[in-house]
Amino acid sequence: MTKGKVTIIDGGIGRELERRGAPFKQPEWSASAMIEAPWIVKEVHKAFIASGASVITTNSYALVPFHLGEQQFKKQCRTLATIAGKTARAAVNETRSDTRPPTRVAGSIPPLFGSYRADLYRPDRVVEIATPLIEGLSPYVDLWLCETQSLIDEPVRIKSLTHHLDMSSKPFWVSFTLDDLHLNREPMLRSGESLVDAIKEMVNAKVDAVLFNCCQPEVIGQAIQITKRQLARLGAGNIEIGAYANAFPPQTEDAKANEKLNDIRADLTPSSYLSWAQKWVQDGATLIGGCCGIGPEHIAVLSKFAQTLDIDPDVNKMV
Repeated sequence: MTKGKVTIIDGGIGRELERRGAPFKQPEWSASAMIEAPWIVKEVHKAFIASGASVITTNSYALVPFHLGEQQFKKQCRTLATIAGKTARAAVNETRSDTRPPTRVAGSIPPLFGSYRADLYRPDRVVEIATPLIEGLSPYVDLWLCETQSLIDEPVRIKSLTHHLDMSSKPFWVSFTLDDLHLNREPMLRSGESLVDAIKEMVNAKVDAVLFNCCQPEVIGQAIQITKRQLARLGAGNIEIGAYANAFPPQTEDAKANEKLNDIRADLTPSSYLSWAQKWVQDGATLIGGCCGIGPEHIAVLSKFAQTLDIDPDVNKMV
């Protein structure tokens, strides 16, 4: 097993909110809890911290017109993003310990036009939609996590915008979601764009990490291997690699994430998910967590795995 420093990220907050009885309905999705029960959101953050997560992610994934609707987005996005940031920061402050460094808060910037929906992408609206999210979250987060990205152009534009709006030069992580219906071919983004092209553009954009999330674990290993080779080829070995898979069954080509509650795979128990994480670390990943359906019990096993290997969850990395 490759030795090195591994950062343990939290798991999927939406399903954990639903499991704890938080308001959870369509089309607002996890935004419902942010609006009606932020104290349950804080409980979920604290549960992931207690499980060993070194990074927790703000509950801002659904704070976009795709979920809130255009009118509610215009009226509430910045306020809800601020509450999301404050809630995550409060969870960190309330769980401080002298025995471990503080947990970092990642500001989640979701796909602005809907998960898996590269077909709905509107480059002319990126600034309009991303600005209130960034402005609301910025005072409370330690890094940016531009996640579940289906195409190349969107994270490039968001990276530029965070640099313009947030003058603190916070680390910027980009996490792509991969086509996981065809597991026997080279991994590609859900837009159909090649992973090699995506890595090249992320290097040009000077991101701090490239991750893969919201897709099956089976497709992620090869993506990590390709990414590691490409980063070495481009002289960008300082860019970290990470993974946080979901627990969904294979998604069809016309699948629309968050359109309904997908089934959760019974085989992705904490111990079986650990087996995937061990392979990812062996392939070169240093950022490990979980997405939809991966709960605190999974993260606890990942954290113990890091400790067993004498790998410290490096909460100060890239700050």
